[in-house]
Amino acid sequence: QVQVVESGGGLVQPGGSLTLSCAASGSIYNVRDMGWYRQAPGNQREFVARITAGGSTRYADSVKGRCTISRNNAENTAYLQMDDLKPEDTAVYYCKARILQSFFDTGDDYWGQGTQVTVSS
Repeated sequence: QVQVVESGGGLVQPGGSLTLSCAASGSIYNVRDMGWYRQAPGNQREFVARITAGGSTRYADSVKGRCTISRNNAENTAYLQMDDLKPEDTAVYYCKARILQSFFDTGDDYWGQGTQVTVSS
């Protein structure tokens, strides 16, 4: 059994900052890529950022320069530091983790339930 749980969302004023956390737990042998996605009302879920186990990162153009993704491999956690938040960043933010449950496993993608981020004055 594997669980992915996000936390850290909330209400913030434009220009403010938030840090989201993603924790993977359960029967885990190894965690490969971890990524953040978001979905605003009426929109499709979109990519925000991802980080490999080795620390390589990639960002969506819409958040480049304002967001920083990081991870702690020992704790199977990932973080998304978001600065200079804008109203258009309002969305439910989801974490996705590629998790292997054994040495022979090729891995599966696990999603969390999401955490709401609202940017409003």
